[in-house]
Amino acid sequence: MILVVDASVALKWFFQDRDNEADCDLALSILYGVDQGRIQLMQPPHFIAEVAAVLAREKPDEAEDDLFDLLNIESRVINEPEIYMTSIDLAKRYRHHLFDTLYHAVALNTPRATFITADSVYYQKAKASGRIMLLKDYIP
Repeated sequence: MILVVDASVALKWFFQDRDNEADCDLALSILYGVDQGRIQLMQPPHFIAEVAAVLAREKPDEAEDDLFDLLNIESRVINEPEIYMTSIDLAKRYRHHLFDTLYHAVALNTPRATFITADSVYYQKAKASGRIMLLKDYIP
């Protein structure tokens, strides 16, 4: 299985102790699938920076250790020109931030890939484009 997860999903790996953090179990099941070799992660180039920025702001005392853990998760960065073209198209069509649409563009340009997000606002805008799923609907 090939998945693209955005920061809204990846941050749940690091905020699982928060009382109001929904669907951490589903996010962790994706991480376990990667560890077991059942799931291959594909990411846009800004993934690490986006997650690290939130970790630095929200968990400054643990951010470096969490970043080290994040860097050790096996994933492939996709940096092909097509993802940028697709991302621009999605950003214009849905009037949404390019950094969010880059994740979806990776899935749309990678055969058999699905984009998993916890961002219901983007999901509602972009679900008609396909290859996108809300984390809460993910079945491990």
